[in-house]
Amino acid sequence: VQLQAFGGALVQAGGSLRLSCAASGLTFSTYAMGWFRQGLGNEREFVAAIDRSGGGNHYADSVKGRFTISRDNAKNTVYLQMNSLKVEETAVYYCEARRMSYYFTIPGTNPGAYDYWGQGTLVTVSS
Repeated sequence: VQLQAFGGALVQAGGSLRLSCAASGLTFSTYAMGWFRQGLGNEREFVAAIDRSGGGNHYADSVKGRFTISRDNAKNTVYLQMNSLKVEETAVYYCEARRMSYYFTIPGTNPGAYDYWGQGTLVTVSS
């Protein structure tokens, strides 16, 4: 199983980025997906999650209204649209996959509860 996140870049505070995560080696539609991030010296923290259908999602309070998670099951890809970025959101962003039996169950916020994670992509927000 491979989860490859990409799209990270250097962006000014207030700017936008769209991250993508391409999954391979698994039946993508049977996995709910999550985005997490880890800043330097910090623990990995939850950002957003989406159910298998793409219709259900959950966000960390700190990103609500600014970030949007979505998925395309035909392309085995999950996305994270990030707007109004803040300097403190500089981090490596990871996507993770969790096998879910039910189509509309949104996965939780604990990164340890996911089955797979991949290489992250670095987002640097400058002031």
